[in-house]
Amino acid sequence: MSSSTPYYVKGSPMSVRVNGFVGWLARHGLSFAGSAELSVRGRKSGTPQRIPVNPLSHDGGQYLVSARGLSQWVRNMRVAGGGELRVGRSVSRFTAVELPDAQKLPVLRSYLAKWGWQVKQYFPGVTAASSDEELLAAAADHPVFRITVGE
Repeated sequence: MSSSTPYYVKGSPMSVRVNGFVGWLARHGLSFAGSAELSVRGRKSGTPQRIPVNPLSHDGGQYLVSARGLSQWVRNMRVAGGGELRVGRSVSRFTAVELPDAQKLPVLRSYLAKWGWQVKQYFPGVTAASSDEELLAAAADHPVFRITVGE
């Protein structure tokens, strides 16, 4: 991927339908393998935008990783600085800080160990077992946010 074109993989029609269903499940209290529904204020519209995400607990912290790259929720999060995670009636408000590429390695490795079966098509040639160098090379393509609930 060239440095002038940010990495982003648009969802196929099937993945859009599946994401819609997973989001619906989360809104109704059913988490698919730990998924939740992210709500983040739109940077242009100001209205909440919702999308299913795979939150990650790692080494005492909580994280959101954008498997597809520079998605709309990432752009919105950068402006909003936080949002909400929902599973049914349980809503957790959080603040978010984006990690620099150099700090993403352990989080990406943990994310791929947990969610790699679901997101492998967005990490071509990279798995949880990849070398540090391979993961660091992929880091720029996958924004990572450390989230702090309750702030």
